[in-house]
Amino acid sequence: MKIKVGLSLILLGWGTLFAQQKKKQHKLPNIVFFYADDLGYAETEPYGQRLIKTPNIQQLAHEGMRFINHYTSTPVCAPARCMLLTGKHGGQSYIRGNYELGGFADSLEAGQMPLPEGTFTMAHLFKKAGYQTAAIGKWGLGMNNSTGSPIKQGFDYFFGYLDQKQAHNYYPSHLWENETKYPLQNKEKFVHTPLDSNKAAPQDFQQFNGKEYAPELMTAKALTFIDNNRNKPFFLYLPYTLPHLSLQVPQVYVDKYKDLFHDKPYYGQDGYTATPYPRATYAGMITYLDDQVGILMKHIKSLGIDDNTIILFSSDNGTGFNGGIDYRFFRSVDSLRGLKMDVFEGGIKVPLIVRWPNHIKANSKTDLISAQYDLMATFAQLIQENPGHSNGLSLLPTWLGQKNKQEHHQYLYFEYPEKGGQIAIREGHWKAVKLDLKKNPKAKWQLYDLTTDPWEEKDLAAQYPQLMPHFDEIVTREHRPAHIQEWEIVANKMIKK
Repeated sequence: MKIKVGLSLILLGWGTLFAQQKKKQHKLPNIVFFYADDLGYAETEPYGQRLIKTPNIQQLAHEGMRFINHYTSTPVCAPARCMLLTGKHGGQSYIRGNYELGGFADSLEAGQMPLPEGTFTMAHLFKKAGYQTAAIGKWGLGMNNSTGSPIKQGFDYFFGYLDQKQAHNYYPSHLWENETKYPLQNKEKFVHTPLDSNKAAPQDFQQFNGKEYAPELMTAKALTFIDNNRNKPFFLYLPYTLPHLSLQVPQVYVDKYKDLFHDKPYYGQDGYTATPYPRATYAGMITYLDDQVGILMKHIKSLGIDDNTIILFSSDNGTGFNGGIDYRFFRSVDSLRGLKMDVFEGGIKVPLIVRWPNHIKANSKTDLISAQYDLMATFAQLIQENPGHSNGLSLLPTWLGQKNKQEHHQYLYFEYPEKGGQIAIREGHWKAVKLDLKKNPKAKWQLYDLTTDPWEEKDLAAQYPQLMPHFDEIVTREHRPAHIQEWEIVANKMIKK
C-alpha cells in the first residue's frame, strides 16, 4: 500500500510539474513573423487576388484571423522596418525615410542609416523574456560595422541582406550571416542594366540569373533556427525580399503563369532586371513566397510545436510602381488610391493575418483599425514585458476574441518626408492628407470619407472646414523634430495654418 501511495505521489508530482511546464510554455509562445516586401493589399487570395495563387497564405487565413483595416507605419522599406521593430509612428521614429549610404557595387556596400546605440527593439523585448531571436531576410537598418547591426539590436542570429540596395538582386554574390559575409556561387551583377529592345535575344535575359536564389537559402536557415530552438521560446522575424523588384524567380515559377497573361517582354527601361515574362515572373515571385510560408508551417507542425506557435503574415507597404510591375493588371491594391511611397490607402493599407491554434478563432476577421506600430505593445502584453515608449496599443484582446477589453485608437498618424513630404491621419471614417510639404509648408488638408469613398477620390475639406484645426492639433501633438533636417517637414507655420 505504501509503495502504491508513494508511486501515486510521484506520478502526481510529475503530473503537476508537467502541467506547470505546459502552462509556462503557453505563456511564452513562439513567434514566426513573415514580413513581405512591397506586397500589395490585394495580392494574396485572402484579400481578393484572383490571378496569383497563394494557397498557403489562404490556409493561414482559414486557420487564423484576418485584419481588413491594418496599416503599415509608413509607405517605404527602411523606415517601415524601423517603426515595426520599435513601435513608433512616423512622427517620432528615429528613421523616417530610405537614407541610402554607399552604392550598388559590392565594393561600395554601406547600407542605410543605422539604428543608434540604445534603441529598444522588438528583439530586445523578446530577449528580456528569455527568447532566442533571429532575423532572416532584408534588414536595411545598418551594416555589420555600425550600431544598426541586427546582432547589436537584440537578435541572436541574422542571415540575409544588410543593405537593401543589394536586395535588388535575388542572385547576389554574397549575403551576410551575423556580421560576416556569406559568399554565394553567383557573379556580381548590376541589375539596373537595360537591354536594347531592338537587339535583345532570348539569351540576353539569362545574364541576370545565377546558381543560388537568396530566398531559398533564407528558408533553409529559418528551418535550421527552428530546429535548434524547438525546445525554447523563439522569435523568428522573416522579412523576405519577395516580391520587391527585381523581377527574378526560378524558371519553374515563371512557367506556372507564362501562358496565362499575354505577357510582353520588359527590357529594363524603367529600372531593375529585364525579363521576357514580367507578369508571370511577378506572379511567380508571390507564389514562391507563398510556398515558403507553406514549408515553414508544415515543418512547425512536424515538430509538434504548432499549438504553441503564433504565425503572422504582413507586408511593409503597398505595391511597387516601376521595374516591370503591372499592378493594374493584378489589381494589386484593389482599386485603392496610391502605391508604395504614398500615404493614400494603396500605399499604407497592408494585409495582416495572425494564426494561433486554440487561441485565435479560425477563419475569423476583424475591422479593427490598427497599425504595425501596435505590434510592439501587442507582443509586450503577450509575454508580460514593458514595451517601452511605444505609440501603439495592444491588439491581443482582439486576437483572443475579447472585444470588450480592446482599446481603440482615436486616430492613426502617418508622417513621411519623401516624395515631397506627406502627412496622413485616419480618425474613424475620416482620412486627412497633406502633400508636397517641402515645397509648400502651408499645404491645405485634403479630407476623405473612407466609408463612402475608400478610393479617396472626393475631397470634402471645403465642406468641413471646422475639422482642419483639429487635424493640425494632432500634428502638433504627435510630431517630434527629426534628427536630420532632410526629414523635417513639419514647420511651425504649417502647424498653425
